[in-house]
Amino acid sequence: MSIALWLLATQGALGALDTLYYHEWRARLPAGVPGSRPELLLHAARDFLYSILFGSLPWVAWRGAWAAVLALLIAAEIVITLADFVVEDAVRRPLGGVFPGERCMHTVMAIIYGAALAYLVPVLLAWWRLPTEFLAEPAPVPQALRVTLSLMAVGVLGSGARDLYAALQLPKGHWPWPTTSA
Repeated sequence: MSIALWLLATQGALGALDTLYYHEWRARLPAGVPGSRPELLLHAARDFLYSILFGSLPWVAWRGAWAAVLALLIAAEIVITLADFVVEDAVRRPLGGVFPGERCMHTVMAIIYGAALAYLVPVLLAWWRLPTEFLAEPAPVPQALRVTLSLMAVGVLGSGARDLYAALQLPKGHWPWPTTSA
């Protein structure tokens, strides 16, 4: 579990950089880039799932049937990410396509996530064999990593809420960028 959590923390740091630099600063997706709603909705859904992963895995054991629930959440995140790869190509066409550095960032993040899952799957299988309970059981990692992942959970939850708010075109959802939609 330790290596999986370190990899997830790395994933979270890269995801934050990707969101702040590429989605916010370069593409300004919340500003109403034409057709950005589907991408923002996918980002919001994925962010909500990551908030569960970052917020729970350092602190909680998903035992028994809960391991299957966690596996379904992970599978949903993978499906959302695959859909996002397709949707962002269409959304970013008016911007000249997905930025080359962003495409590279997404590839590196996919590799890191795959590695994290390779270390997490044996833990899930071990939890699956135990009686069903959602047990407070801090992972055997430094407290600083557990706290960092918890802060990342809050951050990614906020990012998801922002993307959902912008996708729903609620007042000031484009802030701080001027609106680009008609």
